[in-house]
Amino acid sequence: MLLEATIEKIRPLDRSLESAAQQRLDSLTKPQGSLGKLEELARRVAVIQEKVPPRLGRNLLFIFAADHGVTAEGVSAYPKDVTAQMTQNFLDGGAAINVLARHCGIDTEVVDVGVDYDFSGARGLRNCKVRRGTGNFTRGPAMSRAEALRAVEIGIELAQAASDNLFLLGAGEMGIGNSTSAAAILCALTGASVTDAVGRGTGIDDAGLQRKITAVESGLTLNRPNADDPLDVLAKIGGLEIGAMTGVILGAAARRVPLVLDGFISGAAALLAQRFCPAVMDFCFASHLSVEPGHRRILDALGLAPLLDLQMRLGEGTGACLLMNLIEAAVKLMSEMATFQSAGVKEKLP
Repeated sequence: MLLEATIEKIRPLDRSLESAAQQRLDSLTKPQGSLGKLEELARRVAVIQEKVPPRLGRNLLFIFAADHGVTAEGVSAYPKDVTAQMTQNFLDGGAAINVLARHCGIDTEVVDVGVDYDFSGARGLRNCKVRRGTGNFTRGPAMSRAEALRAVEIGIELAQAASDNLFLLGAGEMGIGNSTSAAAILCALTGASVTDAVGRGTGIDDAGLQRKITAVESGLTLNRPNADDPLDVLAKIGGLEIGAMTGVILGAAARRVPLVLDGFISGAAALLAQRFCPAVMDFCFASHLSVEPGHRRILDALGLAPLLDLQMRLGEGTGACLLMNLIEAAVKLMSEMATFQSAGVKEKLP
């Protein structure tokens, strides 16, 4: 099975290269440590690639789109149709992620894994539709176990098929209702309380927030997802785009390619990936801290620290895009700065 074979390829990092990477950073024409977190980013990439300085290459961000049946419970400020409409907006180049990706020089691929809409003839769209949206998890499982597995394996396949000169991979999403699924996954996997996990998502009012809390509580009680079985959790209360992002995370780790997470939704996918294979976290970078209250709890559970806090809650991969740009800048500093010796600059006094 592709999922099992991918997990078998993921190995913890060899940290022995960290000293060589640090020596390179310390030899550059700057006070030691003066580039702060940028040095940490470059050092992590060097260890992942096992190369000092790391090589640059293509930056690629997948945007996965899928619908959620739980929207029938009134958990979003926007109608379900917006998933398909925003997917078309991505293809037309008019969304925030398109603007940021163009600015940062990042390639994007829009992938339909479960939108309840027929995009026949849409140019630039990868059609990987598993089904037309999940079921309403307050009435039963969101999808079958086979469908959940297929969603994960789509993500793995896309990560595997990406070009050989990859530098960074990113994961973004679009799916009205998906913060409800992400909150449910957080509760199922970590034991977080529903009230701590559920946020306002697209900007719901107090009544909508209560409906969302009730929906997550109902879904957890009815479906009883098994925290020891991430595929069961995904199938019962997850989303197709969350499954595909889980697969991309696993596929990137198997290829030893750094994977940049976005916000709350991709964080839920990372939680699932971590439960499939804890070593996957060595390859993940947390881009930003979402204003969704559950995101901090996800990052704490993953042991990741976000680099940015811009009060964002858009999704789409916008936060991931910004950090991908910073990581590239960090590696360029490590690669292109002169050393004290090459520049003829005196080093720090003893």
